[in-house]
Amino acid sequence: MHDARTSPRRGASLAVLGLVLVSLAAGPASSQAPARGHGAEAHDMELVGHDELQGRSAYQPTIHQQRGRFIAYVGHHGGRARNPLTGADEDNGTSIVDVTDPARPRYLAHIPGMPGGPEQGGAQMVRVCDRQGKTYVLRTFGNSLPNSGHEVWDATDPAKPRRVSTVVSGLTSTHKNWWECDTGIAYLISGDLAKTDPLQLGPSGWRTWRMTKIYDLSDPAKPVFIRDFGLAGQEPGSTGPIPVAHGVHGPIVLGNRAYFAYGTSADGVLQIVDRQKLVTGPKEPTAANLNDPEISRLYMSPNWGGHTAFPVLGIPIADWAANTKGRVRDFVVLVSEATANECREFRHAAFMVDVTTETRPFSVATLQVPESQGNFCRRGGRFGPHSSSESFAPIFYKKLVFLAYFNGGVRAMDIRNPYAPREAGFYIPATTERTAERCVTNGTRSCKVAIQTNNVEADERGFVYLADRANTGLHIVRLTGEAAKIITGN
Repeated sequence: MHDARTSPRRGASLAVLGLVLVSLAAGPASSQAPARGHGAEAHDMELVGHDELQGRSAYQPTIHQQRGRFIAYVGHHGGRARNPLTGADEDNGTSIVDVTDPARPRYLAHIPGMPGGPEQGGAQMVRVCDRQGKTYVLRTFGNSLPNSGHEVWDATDPAKPRRVSTVVSGLTSTHKNWWECDTGIAYLISGDLAKTDPLQLGPSGWRTWRMTKIYDLSDPAKPVFIRDFGLAGQEPGSTGPIPVAHGVHGPIVLGNRAYFAYGTSADGVLQIVDRQKLVTGPKEPTAANLNDPEISRLYMSPNWGGHTAFPVLGIPIADWAANTKGRVRDFVVLVSEATANECREFRHAAFMVDVTTETRPFSVATLQVPESQGNFCRRGGRFGPHSSSESFAPIFYKKLVFLAYFNGGVRAMDIRNPYAPREAGFYIPATTERTAERCVTNGTRSCKVAIQTNNVEADERGFVYLADRANTGLHIVRLTGEAAKIITGN
């Protein structure tokens, strides 16, 4: 069981490292040229395996090691597709895929989601924890419908998941959760604004599209509400300007700190919070109670937002080894999401934020892919970052972070010198007959087929998983060449 709160994920044993070295030496999976769209492109990364995910638009992959197997749990956007395992058309929900042999993924089960078209239903977010001798899946259910919520499933047998509990329902805008596997504390991103009118408050009166509902899921069958949380000025009964009306996108918790990203693609805020005060503090959402656990806040340029805030703590700066102070630094990889097709917006990027002095976070470097590298703005779909990987696996942690870059695929970023990060490799999957078009209108409507890598994750063995928003499935890749030497040391 990995520990998502107190330390980087455990379990990277010498046996696993040996498996990594063997797998890195194996040959790549074959790939056919697509009939439309574009072929695969790569530098120091290669395809290992692929699963179509039944042609469903994918959001978040979570990779979990259970009973000697590696299982991918993939959340989906809204939509419908046929499930060959049941022979029925099912609303997009959660795909469960055995990736123990990454060259031959095996689709095990699909948990249907809430009815609704793209972005209206589905079950985008999924987290997985081992508790009480069982494996549990925490997932969103629906997205923008008023009866959306969060629920827990027992996936001890990943081929036969069963629902255990509904944590909370009657919500809107459910999205990117975090679940502490050691304590069971869950941070559920939700809203209750009326969908038809963004200015109309929902039952709780929160003045933001998304806030955080914190629950104790130490017993997944018996959820216990702890508190609601957001920025002061968003709470019920507050007046005046709303700080970040779009709200929170999602937290990541490490040790006694919670890192919240707000704004998603504009008016971004990074908030560093004392976890203990957050979980044990007063429940009433007053301005004073919301401010109390906050350690600091970094306001981004209004052009950029906070989609993902991934902490990478304790990076030794090799060039600073001779210095007597400050040789080891703490960072947050802060990602702003590109949202418009064919670059019809500000250019988005990811940022290395130095948080060594927590009360004064400071951006020191930018992670971005030059558009000229592939004429990405004319390829179709979105170009720019969506999110970073969130893996604490020692094989990658403090060395590489992976950015999902929509039509730019996955980008492996070398952050060993966080003040001058560089791209170490990339992989852009080939489109297939399943890949959906992305359109723009400028007098006339124009549609193009392009990959849309939406989220990425990595496991302890050294494999990287790409979830495609445009229905192309799950791609499993690995590092090669000079990039592979970063993790193997050879």
